Amino acid sequence: MPKYITFDCYGTLIDFQINKTTVEILGERADLVDLHRFLVVFRDVRYYECHAPYQRYSDLLRTSFKKAMDQCGLRYKNSDGDRLVAAVPTWGPFPDTKPVLDHLGQYCKLVIISNAEDDMIAHNVDNMNVAFYDVITAEQARAYKPTPPIFYYALRRLGCNKEDLLHVAQGFNYDMMPAHGLGWERVWINRNKRPGNQEDYGPYTELHDLTGLPVLLGI
Repeated sequence: MPKYITFDCYGTLIDFQINKTTVEILGERADLVDLHRFLVVFRDVRYYECHAPYQRYSDLLRTSFKKAMDQCGLRYKNSDGDRLVAAVPTWGPFPDTKPVLDHLGQYCKLVIISNAEDDMIAHNVDNMNVAFYDVITAEQARAYKPTPPIFYYALRRLGCNKEDLLHVAQGFNYDMMPAHGLGWERVWINRNKRPGNQEDYGPYTELHDLTGLPVLLGI
């Protein structure tokens, strides 16, 4: 039984509605581009920015949104980034989040490791109404997943070794791949039924949602 279960937040516990929100913000501009391509570009730019020198997550979202729109020939307005940043704290949990975490919390300490800033994620945590032992953010670590420093920071902050925890995440590139390199035990919450990669990044356990975690842990 792990002492700590660490969770990615957005996409794992919180319904990460960034594509839906982005399309709403674009409005009529969405008709001017290949929308699927734009969302892929925006996703890739965000990932790239996580490897750049640290900036607050709100600034990372604004920067990434503008760069994606520039690449796709759309006009960016400062209000676009403001609306996107304002939307993130309003997103709520998946239906399985609270019941599963309330159960797990009776046996293990629950921790979030998130590419977020403190003020922003505080609202998402409130939306979950779950008793977390700690919430570790990129703002505290001054680094983003998938880079190793935030994972090392989490170990130092918790005062534990990698053997003391189980990492649970939806993000394959952001979480599963780097945590593999660090030797962390992992569970992939594959809500979107995407192809994994056990050959290069296994072994890990794959579940389609959180409900299988108590069974996996025998609790």
